Amino acid sequence: MERRKTREIQIGNVKIGGGHPIAIQSMTNTKTQDVEKTVAQILRLEEAGCEIIRCTVPDMEAAGALAEIKKQIHIPLVADIHFDYRMAVAAMENGADKIRINPGNIGSPENLKAVVDVAKERNIPIRVGVNSGSLEKELLEKYHGVTAEGLVESALDKVRMIEEQGYENLVISIKSSDVLMCVRAHELISEKTDYPLHVGITEAGTVYSGNIKSAIGLGLILHQRIGDTIRVSLTGDPVEEIKSAKQILRTLGLRKGGIEVVSCPTCGRTSIDLISLANQVETLVTNYSLDIKVAVMGCVVNGPGEAREADLGICGGKGEGLILKHGEIIERVPEEQLLNALKIQLDHWNR
Repeated sequence: MERRKTREIQIGNVKIGGGHPIAIQSMTNTKTQDVEKTVAQILRLEEAGCEIIRCTVPDMEAAGALAEIKKQIHIPLVADIHFDYRMAVAAMENGADKIRINPGNIGSPENLKAVVDVAKERNIPIRVGVNSGSLEKELLEKYHGVTAEGLVESALDKVRMIEEQGYENLVISIKSSDVLMCVRAHELISEKTDYPLHVGITEAGTVYSGNIKSAIGLGLILHQRIGDTIRVSLTGDPVEEIKSAKQILRTLGLRKGGIEVVSCPTCGRTSIDLISLANQVETLVTNYSLDIKVAVMGCVVNGPGEAREADLGICGGKGEGLILKHGEIIERVPEEQLLNALKIQLDHWNR
């Protein structure tokens, strides 16, 4: 899929925009001041496939912790700032690769200038973040509530505030928990600017409901070639955000690599514990970087045919399991050995 052309922005060792692959982000939910726990979480996120990480910086202790955190991680570090411009300055002085601010709540024009001056001096990108909860009173009145048009106007106004300081190393994010409003806002802003866009559905919800909302919202936005970096915002372990983001990108053909697992929904013919098996397979394949499809089927009646489009497949029933390759039976094993037999095939494929 050819994506909308945007400016290239460098965040640490990762480039976004300019046709570069869509980068996957997450945010820590540890106390940033707790360096050990924060680093441990970031390393888990790195292992899962996170490419940019954001930490909140509510006070000077957190800002100071960034320097030590950065020494122990391998991906760009973004500082999330609210209200106090001094936190933004301190975060950059302690090695933040990017800062996220809302220029409308950072204080006076002098405060904003102080932030931009340091960013300009160090060539640190600024993410201008606006969401439906931060929309200004005058825009709420103008548009009779929160609207996509209001979000876009607010974001572009904040961008102009920084541009007037002579700085254009910017990323824009406009988020709403209203999926269709968020989609419309991205459609509108993509026509008005070529800054790279950070895309996500804010406050999406739990791993269950948040994944549904994010898949729909991000799917609609990304399918229109809009978006340069994404975060799936979930109430849960941030690692789940990375897994979901990767799956969304792979489903849309925007990312290669990693095994895709397909499985049948079960029916009355199913005579094995398919639900458990499918989950075990999904966990198993995370250890492989193969770009293949694996099918998990619940019966030997339709299994081989339904698994024909997969590179490897397993299906079972009545004590016997089949190992399939492109729909053809290559091995018969006892049902309880299906998972191990699949692992042997994956290991062989990986050589």
